[in-house]
Amino acid sequence: MALPRTYESQNCSIARALEVVGDRWTLLVIRSAFEGVRRFDDYQDALGVARNVLTDRLGRLCDEGILRRVRYQDRPPRYEYKLTRKGVELWPAMMTLLMWGDRHYSPDGPPALITHRGCGGSLTPGFTCSSCGAPLGPGDILPLPGPGA
Repeated sequence: MALPRTYESQNCSIARALEVVGDRWTLLVIRSAFEGVRRFDDYQDALGVARNVLTDRLGRLCDEGILRRVRYQDRPPRYEYKLTRKGVELWPAMMTLLMWGDRHYSPDGPPALITHRGCGGSLTPGFTCSSCGAPLGPGDILPLPGPGA
């Protein structure tokens, strides 16, 4: 029996979340948004994704309320994409996935070091600073190149 193409038939919050963010390009678009990418061409440059795929993913993330499309130029009309509150709530999941990938799939060390802007300490699994103990969120961190970069 073949697996269904969607998770809609499953009564599970993980399955429902995967319907929205469970695609490789979608997660990378969200990662780029957390890194400060806002404009279509910048997403394309950062990710190397085909225009049609990027258009689809940005549209879906806007439809789901994870990103919002904001006009920044009138002639010609141009838009940027900003994380919504719902999108920012994905930060702990993204950082947990990053730390898991660092532990299991980065033999040369993490490609990026997630540091506290305030004191330079590192992000812990509890989303606090390893040095000063401050709780950390997306605005409190600075990713720096790591040994596996």
